[in-house]
Formats: sequence, C-alpha cells, structure tokens
Amino acid sequence: MAHFNQRPGTKSAVHHLKKPFPDLAAFSAVVQSLVMDNPLGCTSYFHGRKNHPPFEKVREMYTAKFLYENTDGKRTGAGQETYNSAEGYEYGIAAILSHIANFNAHGGKARHIPAVDLFSVILKCHDPDGELYFIAISRDRVTVASYNDDGIRRRVEWWTEGVPGLE
Repeated sequence: MAHFNQRPGTKSAVHHLKKPFPDLAAFSAVVQSLVMDNPLGCTSYFHGRKNHPPFEKVREMYTAKFLYENTDGKRTGAGQETYNSAEGYEYGIAAILSHIANFNAHGGKARHIPAVDLFSVILKCHDPDGELYFIAISRDRVTVASYNDDGIRRRVEWWTEGVPGLE
C-alpha cells in the first residue's frame, strides 16, 4: 500500500513516488483520469452563488529547463521557463528552441532537458461529507492537504495503489 507520511501542523500527507513521471503525457494521463473517473467520489457543490464541479484545478505549473551549448559542445548558459498550462509548456519549448536572438545572447544553441522538467497540478475536491481538501500531484510526489477526516487520506492512499506510476 502507498504510504503517506503525516506532516505536523495542518493535516497533510505526502507520498513520494519511487520513480518520477517520465514525461508530460504520463503525468497528464493520471491527472485526467483522476478528474474524469473520480475514483475518490468527490461531489459537485454550490457555494458563493456558484456551482462547483467535484474537482477544480486550483493551480498548474509546468517548468521546462534548457541548456545552451556552443558548437564545441561547451555550456554557455542555462535557463528555465514556467508556464501555467500544458499547452503553454509545449508551445514555449518550441519557441525557445527556435529563438535565434536567444541563441546569440547565450552564445550557443538551446537544448531542452526533459528529464529535469517539473510539473504540478493542485486540485480542490469536495468530499461527499462536505469537506473540501486539496490533492497536489507533481512529477515526484502526491500530497493530500487540508483534510480533517483520516478517511480522506486513506481513500487517496487506496487510489494511488491502483494507479500505475504512483507507486
């Protein structure tokens, strides 16, 4: 069973993945499956004169990392760009890799290093008992936070057990 370590302070628990997600596609598939299949049984609710879905994305961050190298293969610079959507991340990588003025400024050509890119999504879930809590999925961990009922943590642990890649 996936082990979530309780943290002191507000109730939150973190599960560190044995292997980080290999790429954006694998990461996005897990997030999409969680939202669409709703294995945690989250429910829609009405608050502040607005209907809310069972899951809401609170924040997304995708960071692409680059290395600049001259024609001799020597490092001439490094950089990273952060985007608030998966589409922005993909378009941004293409833009950086084709930006001639940036190459000139760094004295070398950009090379994307996908193995060290970062991805994270924070989702708000409305539990059937009325409690709101958060699930943060990043490239190397899953965090459940701001919950009172330990049953919520157990359901998230159970879910991670059934998802390949979240071991």
